[in-house]
Amino acid sequence: MFSAINRKVKRFVLRQQKKKPLVLISDTTLRDGAQMPGIHLLPEQKVTIAQALADAGVHSIDCGFPAAGDEEFNGVRRIAESVKGTTLSALSRTVKSDVDLAAEALAGVSPLKRAVTLFIGTSRLHREHKHEMTKAQIIDTACAAIDHAQKYFEIISFGPEDASRTEPDFLFEVYEHAIQAGALSIGFTDTVGILTPSKAADMAKRIQDNVASMDDAMLAVHFHNDLGLATANSLACIQAGANIVQGTVNGIGERAGNVAIEEVVMALTLHKDEFKKGVTVDPQALAPLCEMVAELTGFKPAANKAVTGKNIFRTEAGIHQDGLLAHPDTYLPFPPEAIGAGPVELVLGAHSGRNAVRHHLEATGLDINEEHVELVLNYLKGRRHNPEDYPEINEFLARLQPFLSEEFVGALAAQAESREAG
Repeated sequence: MFSAINRKVKRFVLRQQKKKPLVLISDTTLRDGAQMPGIHLLPEQKVTIAQALADAGVHSIDCGFPAAGDEEFNGVRRIAESVKGTTLSALSRTVKSDVDLAAEALAGVSPLKRAVTLFIGTSRLHREHKHEMTKAQIIDTACAAIDHAQKYFEIISFGPEDASRTEPDFLFEVYEHAIQAGALSIGFTDTVGILTPSKAADMAKRIQDNVASMDDAMLAVHFHNDLGLATANSLACIQAGANIVQGTVNGIGERAGNVAIEEVVMALTLHKDEFKKGVTVDPQALAPLCEMVAELTGFKPAANKAVTGKNIFRTEAGIHQDGLLAHPDTYLPFPPEAIGAGPVELVLGAHSGRNAVRHHLEATGLDINEEHVELVLNYLKGRRHNPEDYPEINEFLARLQPFLSEEFVGALAAQAESREAG
């Protein structure tokens, strides 16, 4: 009797949540992201990242896979002991012993903030070559695990691995059985990152149209970036009705990585008129969060990485520099402070223009004139290659050193080395 009432209450709360114009961001940096080759996070580092994620406002954190080993188990347990304010989840295969370990690792967390995500491969490839199971066995195994999880967890998610390559009719059937068994959210996973936005959105819509109990579960999407389309696919699914996006900070993860949560957050923030849904993540926390994760994981995103790459607010091109000096909005997608980043950088190099050179020379406090500007500009453009030919520039270069692009400085060093060798 109590179980039936509890189920009705949970379904009522869930339906109310689904009505809100909100996309929930679920972070899996500490699990899927940490699986990236070369990344090894210690338990205390995981706690630091998890706390930053909670402070930033993510809805839930995938803390790890307790059954993967003692260190993984201890990492999840340390997070459970230290991090408050967000839902903490552990990953589990559809195996009772995995569920037991997940429950043990999260034992100290409030039942309303403790969750488990169960997964099993559902595509033909996974059924036949990985699990060696029939469709019926897959469904039975998933439902048995969900039933077992209800002994410990109020919040149960179910994510079919390789869902994007699973026969749609079977996928709908699996989802229906999972929801009926007690899952409060179902995940549509593009495990190998093969979908395009139109195909992703179509599947999100078909799931909602063909799973009879869909009103009683959240739809989460989980995209990998093998075709560079993870963010686009996630946004397309949001427009098609997805409630939750799962991703990682800096897009780290297997192969080409997962969808980068900072990209989804900023797209939704800048285009509220289009998506008509908000997020609980504070955009101003994104730059510090991405920088922290880069430092602790040792994985430094490319300079041209979307949203938080260092070149977003950094330019050497003269035309862009002129525009930015006139008004920052001329060549910026959003101001640096929108994501908690530092100021715009006008770096000096071979592509810089007169106005940027003048701007930096004036900022040094030197008494300069247009001849000085021309002198530095000629040097930057390579019209005068050897500073020994015009020693008066040395003082200017010393003052301008902080503004010279790394690439330009590297080129100068290479030229000097070449001259010495010659």
